[in-house]
Amino acid sequence: MVLYSDSGVDISLEEKTVSNIASILKSTLKNQEIITESGHFAALVKLGNNAIAMSTDGVGSKILIAEMMKKYDTVGIDCIAMVVNDILCVGAEPIALVDYLAVEKPDIEIAGEIAKGLVKGANLSNIAIIGGETASIPDVVKGFDLAGTGIGIVDIDKIISGENIADGDVLIGLKSTGIHSNGLSLARKAIFDIAKLSLDDKVLTSENTVGEELLKPTEIYVKAINDLLKKDFEIKGLAHITGGGVNNLKRLNKNVGFEIDNFPQPQDIFKLIHDTGVPIEEMYAVFNMGIGFIIIVKENEADSIVEFLNKYHNAYKIGKVNSNKGKINIKTYTDEIIKY
Repeated sequence: MVLYSDSGVDISLEEKTVSNIASILKSTLKNQEIITESGHFAALVKLGNNAIAMSTDGVGSKILIAEMMKKYDTVGIDCIAMVVNDILCVGAEPIALVDYLAVEKPDIEIAGEIAKGLVKGANLSNIAIIGGETASIPDVVKGFDLAGTGIGIVDIDKIISGENIADGDVLIGLKSTGIHSNGLSLARKAIFDIAKLSLDDKVLTSENTVGEELLKPTEIYVKAINDLLKKDFEIKGLAHITGGGVNNLKRLNKNVGFEIDNFPQPQDIFKLIHDTGVPIEEMYAVFNMGIGFIIIVKENEADSIVEFLNKYHNAYKIGKVNSNKGKINIKTYTDEIIKY
């Protein structure tokens, strides 16, 4: 059995650390009019009749895959995607981002390739990269690290907080491109250390190699969600499925539960990782398992919204909201029922 903690990542300790930092920083919230509570996907600061949404994130250990493959022109897309997809979750339209590139030693060619990915991600998101910072810190960083902080804007009366999610609402999932930018430490442990595969090995029935699957850029959902929010639908909640898997739904509303019984078959990369001995409960608690974004809507609008979203991404009705407060039940691709 292989767990996330075996790869050096302790989710429980990470959650406690974040909670401790948040409690220390909480006193600063009085300095501005803050709308969202800590723990949502993006923070909101009131600015007149609008709110500014902010989110920050990085590429994480996916950078190690880029270094192994000596291919650096996609991690910039991941950086943009991780930030803008979070900003969407409060109903905001992403508008701008600043990046932070920390390097062991400056390399003009590698930096140029990283920049290409940032440009592509920005164009896919329709945002401007308005600044950033590059730091040479050889005693701190080996190779490089990449992160970004983005802002978005939303009318006060159009904020989507998740507080109106109710029993009977429907969950619509949008397909991911694969592993995205979360759980790469566990993936590397399972694939390289346990299965003893190489970057050039094929992934089960896929035409792609292990390296190609692991490096696929994170899907950007900006166009689909922005266009959806302009339609006359009632959107109850929006969730970016990143580290923590389906448990990210709990960030929207702790007073309801979720029954997910129609999760589509995940990509082969997930099946490969599971086959190495990672328990199915761990898989759905760490990875997106093929669904990168979830929209929660009224039942009578669900079919129309699925039809609309299918113009952009593969969309599926994957489950419903129930009254089982704070609980998630999910039927896995192996037909097991797991509970969180």
